Amino acid sequence: MTISRRAFTGAGLAAVGLSGCGAGGSANRPRVAVSFHNMAEPFFVVMRRELLAEAATLGADVTVLDGQANSAKQTADIEAALVRGVDGVILAPTDVNALAPAVNAVLAEGLPILTVDRRIENAARPVPHVGADNVTGGRMMVEWIQEQHPDGAEILLLTGQPGSSSAIDRTRGVREGLRAAGANYRILAEQSANWSRDQGLTVTQNILTSLGARKPTALLAENDDMAFGAISALRTAGMTGVPVLGFDATPEALRLIRAGEMALTVEQSPSRQIRSALGQVVGAIREQTPMRSESIQPVLITRANLGEAERISEAG
Repeated sequence: MTISRRAFTGAGLAAVGLSGCGAGGSANRPRVAVSFHNMAEPFFVVMRRELLAEAATLGADVTVLDGQANSAKQTADIEAALVRGVDGVILAPTDVNALAPAVNAVLAEGLPILTVDRRIENAARPVPHVGADNVTGGRMMVEWIQEQHPDGAEILLLTGQPGSSSAIDRTRGVREGLRAAGANYRILAEQSANWSRDQGLTVTQNILTSLGARKPTALLAENDDMAFGAISALRTAGMTGVPVLGFDATPEALRLIRAGEMALTVEQSPSRQIRSALGQVVGAIREQTPMRSESIQPVLITRANLGEAERISEAG
């Protein structure tokens, strides 16, 4: 597959740090650049591990690019990967819109590209996406709160990074769930904690301070890391009896659920997501197999069904 050599800046080339992508790729040993939103997040650490395992099985060379939660860096990384030479791209975009130019550059080269975990909008043409149904996941969290509190609930909502499709969709699901539940279910306070444990702690502390003696019915965090910070904030404030809900089904969350310190988390199957994405891109490179979107049904993980979590073996 021939790739044009675009005149990108040397800074962009330096940023990408290609380690497994030589100039001699072939359909038998396809080269795939995989750009993750932020390798500092445990979710993407797991995805990387599963990606490398699947690449070994498929006989593909993959290069993992760390976007560091920075759309400009992610764009430069992808552009530099095109210069160096790749046969396909997998992207977990930091922002639903900001990565469209980078996606368009890949499309212009005629290379297969697929998004994983986070979708893209406003590209030159639709890009297949493999990921959990985050809208359904958000809605299921509210339905659980409704089941536990049939007379109504006031919820603290910690949202993810603004511009992330995961945050957009989970928030949409939460709001849809609240509308369906009725007027007795509402958001008491809402703020982004940017997927971060540290920000989950400080944001929750600030919200609790602003509420004074008022106690929320539940705290809903759109990922586990923010939930962990919120649990610490509630503990420091001496506030008990507030169930904390998370999203990602990390081993730490599973341990806290087992111990009764966290109510639930949402399984979105990172292993299934990235293995499916790589398999589709490799199939498109080798055999021109059409790629397709895959929506993965999320699962609420509580103490009652911990065994259904993908990473339960890591929970100890």
